[in-house]
Amino acid sequence: MTKLLNFTQLQQVYLVCGKTDLRKGIDGLATIVQEEFALDPFSPALFLFCGTRKDRFKAIFWEGDGFVLLYKRYESGHLQWPRTAAEVRQLTTQQLQWLLTGLTIEPSVHRVKPGQMY
Repeated sequence: MTKLLNFTQLQQVYLVCGKTDLRKGIDGLATIVQEEFALDPFSPALFLFCGTRKDRFKAIFWEGDGFVLLYKRYESGHLQWPRTAAEVRQLTTQQLQWLLTGLTIEPSVHRVKPGQMY
């Protein structure tokens, strides 16, 4: 019986920042994980990738007997995807939930100008 991916039970979540060619399938995405970031795509981790358009993403996850490839396209709204190229970030489950609901994972900084009241 096939397991279903439960985001709340993930041990590790990695977000590949920047733009990834989403025409790639499982093998191409797993190669990026291995060669560009020296991570193991067969580990119990979810790897997330975003393309040029911020309204869709792909993810791969090794279930022990095969890969799961996820693809999601938002009909309205978009992801707040970090665009720093050649970087991978480890996310918490909370950050994953924020990202998938369109919120940013970047820390919020409230800047106050001198003399400005808040």
